Amino acid sequence: MSPISYPPGVKPLTQNERKTQSVKKKYKLKIGPGNRGLDFEAGINETNAYYAEKNLCHITKRPTPINVVKVDYSKGSIITQAYFETQSTTDYNGVYKGHYIDFEAKSSHSKTSFPLANIPKQQIDHLEKVIAHGGIAFFLIRLVLTEEVYLLPAQYIIDFYHERKRASIPYEEIRNHGYKVTEKYLPHYDYLPLIDEVFLK
Repeated sequence: MSPISYPPGVKPLTQNERKTQSVKKKYKLKIGPGNRGLDFEAGINETNAYYAEKNLCHITKRPTPINVVKVDYSKGSIITQAYFETQSTTDYNGVYKGHYIDFEAKSSHSKTSFPLANIPKQQIDHLEKVIAHGGIAFFLIRLVLTEEVYLLPAQYIIDFYHERKRASIPYEEIRNHGYKVTEKYLPHYDYLPLIDEVFLK
């Protein structure tokens, strides 16, 4: 077999360089702007799966309660009509170190603030009850434009919601009253150390 000829100035990759590029391609997610909220949720789900594998906690995503009205069986049992049975509460709940955990994940595409309109009243009511019964409640808020994630205690958002000083929470308030979540490969959004720091000191 004749050797491969490369253009001037182009060098062949070493075996280690080829392996590195292969690994990067394997784990690089292609996420469009419209799917960033789903990307955030997928990262949290992967984090929870990692925590479960390491037996650190048991936290899962709540299923959305729907009532199926019509199903198209001609195309493999596809739901064509359904409605929500009840209003949703929060995204995630579970147990960590003997404590009940309940939290909501939100993404914000705003340049300056997080709109309170993103939080329906039933979520506020639900989290108030969780706190009243001794549970740990918080929000994970992703600031999409700066690619930052913060854990914000639910009580802070509840108070801000009821006081209604303004219709949105400025990002500076989130940074001052929240706790930045460390992002890495696994766990992707490592929020358990912040639960220890904020709620279990």
